[in-house]
Amino acid sequence: MAEPVREVVILGGGTAGWMTAAALSKALERSGTTITLVESEEIGTVGVGEATIPTIHWFNGLVGIDEARFMADTGATWKLGIEFRGWQGEGSAYFHPFGTYGSPGDGATFPHRLARAWLAGEEAPIEVFSLTTQLARARRFAKPVGDPRSLLSTLGYAFHFDAARYAAHLRGLAEARGVVRREGKVVSVEQDEASGHVRALVLEGGAQVAGDLFVDCSGFRGLLIEQTMHAGYEDWPRWLPCDAAWAAPSAAEAQVTPYTQATAQEAGWRWRIPLQHRVGNGYVFSTRFQDVDDARALLVGAMESPPIADPRLIRFTPGRRNRAWVGNVVAIGLASGFLEPLESTSIHLIQSGIGKLLSLFPRADMNPLLAEQYNRLSAREIEEIRDFVILHYHRTYGRNEPLWQHCQTMPIPETLAYKIDQFRASGRIMLAPDELFRDASWFAVLSGQGVRAQDYNPLLDVMSDSDNRAQLQAVRGAIKETVSRLSSV
Repeated sequence: MAEPVREVVILGGGTAGWMTAAALSKALERSGTTITLVESEEIGTVGVGEATIPTIHWFNGLVGIDEARFMADTGATWKLGIEFRGWQGEGSAYFHPFGTYGSPGDGATFPHRLARAWLAGEEAPIEVFSLTTQLARARRFAKPVGDPRSLLSTLGYAFHFDAARYAAHLRGLAEARGVVRREGKVVSVEQDEASGHVRALVLEGGAQVAGDLFVDCSGFRGLLIEQTMHAGYEDWPRWLPCDAAWAAPSAAEAQVTPYTQATAQEAGWRWRIPLQHRVGNGYVFSTRFQDVDDARALLVGAMESPPIADPRLIRFTPGRRNRAWVGNVVAIGLASGFLEPLESTSIHLIQSGIGKLLSLFPRADMNPLLAEQYNRLSAREIEEIRDFVILHYHRTYGRNEPLWQHCQTMPIPETLAYKIDQFRASGRIMLAPDELFRDASWFAVLSGQGVRAQDYNPLLDVMSDSDNRAQLQAVRGAIKETVSRLSSV
């Protein structure tokens, strides 16, 4: 049996680096393995990731975060979902809630109940059947409960927070468990001649940081995974044409909005994310369809209050590494790939990469079968999320600007076309068991983007139309009554 990994080196700090350090230091704290994180204060991080999805609870629990202290340290606020404004034309809006629709335990069947009502001519707005959505609209909040009979069990929530403060919070946890931070720029990488594995990072001044396993959290540049190990990159501009974003903060809200807003614009979309101490604003756009300076002016002009710092331009290429694990290098975060933050998945992909690394943690010989499985799972996950993001762009028949016309007519991945066709024909949402976004999320976005099911599960025909209608009305009334009893944010 091969020797265990004794030295782990993480290249890069920021959110990805310190999340990795916090998780590995927790998992390896009794193993005798050393963990060193190398970063340079001269190299900035993207650091605009401010919105999360409910899977963040898994990671925070994994590394032992106290929720109250975390929220205070990071300026965090509650997030109940995402409101999409203008995606079907000016004045349109729909909500993607965290949580399920309908009554407790009815999440998978409820889309069929509502589809049946719609086909029978009922005027039944989807939002009134989501407790999470109704709380968000009322600016109220409650946590889900464990009792499966309670309507509160249908709730879900995540957070908005300051990514730089989150990294600092995690750094404190990691260093308390023995992680050593090394300040310095990497000027070269030493590799083993026979295997090609990385043996050491060489810093300015000549100091070396040796390791058995290297985690590349160096951001878009992928210093180890790409520049050293030549993993390759599969880009997706044919489906996701946006390639830049302006980001700028503004003053905090008097009453915090418990959800993210994503507003469609002429060449992309704007985000608005409220924190305790500021509001994060940004505009994701396509340089093919809009000039960079015009995009900056659009963002600033659309903000509800003036920027409190100069807008920052971020350029990117949506896609993924062909291999996120090569030899003894594992890429996590932006080094492994990038999807625009339309569904707030960037931090999830970091923690998912960490989770897979923990499950497939190698010995020092770096069994290639572990890397093969890691790459297989990573590719499938980001491609499934990619399809969900493409859905928002492709089904936008209320907009006629050049970007949106392009997106409406572009060929889409077969995997996405299959989901749309199945839902439209039968009301079924065809998901793999481990897909990130589940039935409620696909139902929310498909419905919001104007895709309606033309049939429903015929097993519902054991109930009459009037009984189905009465059951929907009962759910609607229970949600309204529950919202009235819950506290404001």
